[in-house]
Amino acid sequence: MPMNFIIITAYKEEKTVGKAIDSILSQIDKNYRVIVTAPDEETKKVVKEYEKKNKVRYVRDDGIGKPAALNKLFSWIKNNFEVHRDDILILTDGDVYVGKNAINEIVEKFKDPEVGVVSGRPISLNSRDNKWGYYSHLLTDVGAHETRLKRIKENRMIVCSGYLYAFRRSLISKIPDDALSEDALISHLVYEEGFRTEYAENALVYVIYPDNFKDWIKQKRRSAGGYNQLKYFVKDKERMRSFQEESKGIFRIFKYPKSFKEFIWTIELIFYRLYLWLLIYRDINIKKKPLKDIWLRVESTK
Repeated sequence: MPMNFIIITAYKEEKTVGKAIDSILSQIDKNYRVIVTAPDEETKKVVKEYEKKNKVRYVRDDGIGKPAALNKLFSWIKNNFEVHRDDILILTDGDVYVGKNAINEIVEKFKDPEVGVVSGRPISLNSRDNKWGYYSHLLTDVGAHETRLKRIKENRMIVCSGYLYAFRRSLISKIPDDALSEDALISHLVYEEGFRTEYAENALVYVIYPDNFKDWIKQKRRSAGGYNQLKYFVKDKERMRSFQEESKGIFRIFKYPKSFKEFIWTIELIFYRLYLWLLIYRDINIKKKPLKDIWLRVESTK
């Protein structure tokens, strides 16, 4: 019988991982297994309380990066559960929480046998009243949500959101340990196997985004940098995010501001993004920085 596995990856998220777990447990049944991984003792202690109640399983993260942690879990699941071709792996994080019925909204998409990977929809919890909060809403509502809807309508591939996404377990057993954006990589690898990427727009996941320039750069540097890194891992040339793709949609973002202040912030964002893409080009193509130098913890999102 098929089994759905929900994987929560966390690191020093003892304050938020409980809410992440509870939001999932409230909407699943016996056909699901929840597995939480973390390298730190503080988060482990919280997760172990759930494990005592037989609600989740804890698997220690060796602390060498998220891709390595996922590879360990893929192997652990294979060794502990019989493989079924319709098994689904659902991935999320310990510093976010999913909305009501989000898991079912994701799983429903897999009733179509041509669908291989499905993305949920991130919703910003930040206030729109300040610049960095405004950017989180603009980039999730226009940059991510509207772009995914448009590409799905055009029958084009989408890149899934790492905050909440799922794929057929049989399609992915290992990913490169130095992948910067495992969500983008898995989306492309599944697409290359001939499966469709899908968008569950009602599968909401609530996220706190950076509230300052330093943390904003840290987060975007690793996520957007992961897209630039894809050329080393996949053959497919289709890209949802790149400097070129972003440039094509530059005029769309000017429909989003509701005030003169937001209009000025939008203009400033163009220069921030240009600076970001220059940093990414240097990191990946010139300095060839390793994962540990790019994947930096973002404190303001915790």
